[in-house]
Amino acid sequence: MTTSPPPSPSATTPAAHLAPGHWRLDPDRSQATFQVKHFWGAITVRGRFERIEGEGDVAPDGTLRGRVRIAATSLTTKNRQRDTHLRSADFFDVAAHPEVIVTITSGTPTPDGGFALVGTIEAAGRSLPLACPAAATRSGETSVRLEAQAEVDRTRFGMTWSPLAVASSRAVLGLVAQFDRLDPADG
Repeated sequence: MTTSPPPSPSATTPAAHLAPGHWRLDPDRSQATFQVKHFWGAITVRGRFERIEGEGDVAPDGTLRGRVRIAATSLTTKNRQRDTHLRSADFFDVAAHPEVIVTITSGTPTPDGGFALVGTIEAAGRSLPLACPAAATRSGETSVRLEAQAEVDRTRFGMTWSPLAVASSRAVLGLVAQFDRLDPADG
């Protein structure tokens, strides 16, 4: 898997300054996206998932771990026929695998204020290693926005349908995740 750098936020928060504790993803301020080149690179099909949830923990040393659950059933490219096909067994197979799960087992602070993320991504019943950078932008004392982007080979998830090879095997996945720190009394 190759990675692409995340978009550069205007101001990053040094990871060491994130408060230790339990953090919950705010689905109204977060998004998961994908894009794939089609017609031999002439157009890009873009999509997003409309339902996302997650949580994570920041340790006293500034490292993090967490999980984001994305409802594969909520994918949209704003084309009903294509969306139905993407939900089928040719791609996400949402009847058998209704979620895409990103698990971060290690998020290490980087000198630029972001994180080096290591974990897995599970889609269509297959789990593959994931490693990518994430930019971090603080939004007050109890809120942080993480932005990450990774390029994956969709065929490794069994998503091989592409007559005449019109669709690239490479997909770019994007995640903008707004996390709010929970008060210890909130659990």
